[in-house]
Amino acid sequence: MSRLVLIIASIFLPPLAVFLKKGIMPTFWLNLILTLIFFIPGVIHALWVVTKE
Repeated sequence: MSRLVLIIASIFLPPLAVFLKKGIMPTFWLNLILTLIFFIPGVIHALWVVTKE
């Protein structure tokens, strides 16, 4: 999947971006919890997961 698409998804739908990158893993659940608690930590975590290689 294109990195640009994942970065854009990270900004608007962080759990979707993490799911597309990692699948249903603990990383996805962590991002979902961070996004539900407060949106900004979810975005930061998603950007970190998507850009990390």
